[in-house]
Parts: sequence; structure tokens; C-alpha cells
Amino acid sequence: MTAPGWKFDNSYARLPDGLFTRLPPTPVAAPGAVIVNHRLAEQLGLDLAGLPEGELAAVFAGNTVPDGADPIAQAYAGHQFGGFNILGDGRAIVLGEHLAPDGRRVDIQLKGSGPTPYSRRGDGRAALGPMLREYIISEAMAGLGIPTTRSLAVAATGEPVYREQILPGAVLTRIAASHLRVGTFEFAIRQGPDALQALVAYAIDRHYPDLADADNPALALLDAVIDRQADLIVEWMRVGFIHGVMNTDNMTISGETIDYGPCAFMDAYDPDTVFSSIDLGGRYAFGRQPKMAQWNLARFAECLLPLLAADPDAAVALAEDRIKSFESRYRLRWQAMMGAKLGLAGFDAGDSALIEDLLAWMRAGGFDYTNGFAALTEDSAPPGADPVWLERWRARRGDMGPAQARMRAANPVYIPRNHRVEAALAAAGEGDLAPLTRLLEVLSAPYERRAGLEEYESPPPEGAPAYETFCGT
Repeated sequence: MTAPGWKFDNSYARLPDGLFTRLPPTPVAAPGAVIVNHRLAEQLGLDLAGLPEGELAAVFAGNTVPDGADPIAQAYAGHQFGGFNILGDGRAIVLGEHLAPDGRRVDIQLKGSGPTPYSRRGDGRAALGPMLREYIISEAMAGLGIPTTRSLAVAATGEPVYREQILPGAVLTRIAASHLRVGTFEFAIRQGPDALQALVAYAIDRHYPDLADADNPALALLDAVIDRQADLIVEWMRVGFIHGVMNTDNMTISGETIDYGPCAFMDAYDPDTVFSSIDLGGRYAFGRQPKMAQWNLARFAECLLPLLAADPDAAVALAEDRIKSFESRYRLRWQAMMGAKLGLAGFDAGDSALIEDLLAWMRAGGFDYTNGFAALTEDSAPPGADPVWLERWRARRGDMGPAQARMRAANPVYIPRNHRVEAALAAAGEGDLAPLTRLLEVLSAPYERRAGLEEYESPPPEGAPAYETFCGT
């Protein structure tokens, strides 16, 4: 294969063997390139534009392993809807770590690349629709400026996958700062102190190198991850994103959003919104995401207890203190974010009431979350808006000029509307990628209103059935 510029240095594969298994992806019958993210490839220093389609497809489907790669399936555990399980990459292979020209180290992972020792009787494969869905949503999140894994390509396998129906198979190439998860630490602590110590040192070196000389590196790591997760969840809340499956194996140490299975974006504002078909109790509802992040971080802190202090009671006290601090850390960030969405300069004592009153009438009236804030950004009153609240907001906001600049940076015009995503996927399933590529182009600049794109601002038609998402990516 013509070398496109891969520069592999596979540091995770140098960790203790129990944390992963070396094995190549399973070749597929008839690889074909469905979509390739050339813009992202250029950022990674990869020249894919001139490669023959057959060569591209062979790599992104897993039939050709690039020179320098060291393919592995990672082992990890996780609390899934509160219950603990031993897990691992059941249908994913990390080809290796690529060094980008800007100095970033990123995992190159093939998702849907065949069975592994962690497959738990699964076939290790993935269907085309869910892989394209992850491509759309992850690239939309990148456009929104939210930390996320990215999608480099989707390749067809030429093989069927058998779910509730027979579907075309596909492989997604995912780019991540790493695949270190809270669940990775939950697995490592069960491998013994040496594995845990090695993983903590590795996480610091890879993601928080400035903490290497901290007096208590494990505690410093816990603090840093808490901050990253507080930042991330605030960003989700800013744009109405609902992850849908906030298990501990889906919380990264880097602070990136990962795993776009039953996720969706909220239309009408309601903190109890749930889209996932399996989240029957609303554990991961929109408004519960901060609490669930704190719960996941508590599981992370439990893993670090042996390294926080020699005395167990002292270790628990340190961990509890940091986990409790998540609430105040998150609250300060949330207030600043909501203030930006309303164009406020700073945060005053009365601003909490202003925000809470806004959300209360948005919820009562079923206001569209994105369009409601977009209207305020243009100093327009959303239909049915509370005139008393509008008067209070304008008095507090002051001059619209600088306020509008803050609001336009915080309030997107376009999000991946669920019905638009489904329409694009349905067309792609029939071989028409035009709606999907058009949607991706719209979502690449979500804060800039453009003529002719009004349909992408619209919520689902009135009377449309309730939207439901499913695991399976």
C-alpha cells in the first residue's frame, strides 16, 4: 500500500499484557469505502486523497494493517446502568497510536472489525446505519466545539450482519485522544497493584504530563479528571445533547465524548427527556447527566484509593472530598455557560433566578431548546415567551452588541436534528449519500445562520411519533 503518512508509536501496547490482547482485525469479504473524512485526515497529517479507493477500503475495513501498527483489543470493565461487568473491546481493534503534525497522539481504532476475546459471544461486527450515525454525531460535536472522538472513515464490509433483521456490515475508523476509560481503571485494580500503578502513570504521562511531579499524583489525576468531566457535561447541557448510555466504560479520562449509541439532541426543553429504548427508569435523562457524571467519578476515585494515601481512612476522606466538590465545580461552570447563552457579562446574585425562571417557562410551554436560544440571540421573543421575563432579561443584559457576540458563540443555530439524521441514514441505506453529506456540511458550521438552510433549523413535524434510539453502534 502507498504510505499516506502514518506515524505510529504504540505506547499502550507497552503496558502490562493483562490490559489488552494483541490480535489483528478480521478481514472482510468485499471492502468498500463509503465515506472518508479528508478534512480530518489532513489535520492528522494523512494524505488520503490520492490513494486508490481499493487501498483506502482495505485499511479502513481491516483487511490491510498499516506498517508500524500494533493492533490490540483493550480490556476494561464498567458499571452499566449501575451493575458491574467485566468487558473489553468486543468488536473493536486499536490499530495503534498515530502522531499528528501538531504533536497530538491519537488512537486509530476500527469499530466493527471482528470478534475478540472480549466479544462475549457477539459477532464482533457492526451495521452500516449505526456506523454512519456515529460519524454524523461525532463530527457534529466537533463542529459544536465539544471534546469528542472523531470519525475518519466508514467502510462497507460486503458482508451481512444479523440483528433483528439482516443489515449491511460496516467498519468505522474512530480517532480518540485515547480509549482510557473509568472502566479501564476498574479493570486494572482487579489485576493487582502493579497494573493499577502502571495505568495511573500512563494516564498522567499521556493526558496530564504537568502532574508528573505532583506531591500526590493519583490525587492530582482525580482532580484533573473531575475538572475535565465538569467541563464536558456543561458543554452537553449547553447544546441539549443526551448521551443515553453514561456507563463508566463510556467516560474517558481525557474528557472526550465517546460512544454514540442511543444518543440524541433534545428538541422541546424538558430535563426528563430520555430517548434510549433501554433507559426505562430515566437514569441517563438530560437533567440527570451531571449527577451521573459525579457517580461515575466516584467509581474512578474508588479505583485510586490504594494510591491516594497509605492509611485507608485518609484515602477515603480525600476521595470523598474531591467527589463532593464536583457539585460546586459543575455549578460554577454551568452558571457561566448559561450566562453566555443569555449574553450576560459576569454572573450576579439574581442571575440564578433569571435562568431558572427561563427554563421553567420553556419547559411548561414545550419550547424548542435550540431555537428558543437562537431567537433570543437575535433579540427576538420566542412565540409564547413570558414578557415579564423578557423585560427582566433585557434590563440585566444591557447593550445587545457585546451581549450578542457572547450569545452567538454559545447558541448554535443548527444541531443534528434527530429526524434529519434518520432521513440521511435512510437515504444512505438506499445508496444515496447526498443528504448525509449535505447534513455534515451544515453541521460543520453550526453557529452561522445561512440562507436556504431553514429546514435544518426546524424541529420534527407536529404530531410526529416520539423519537427513540437504540444501542447497537
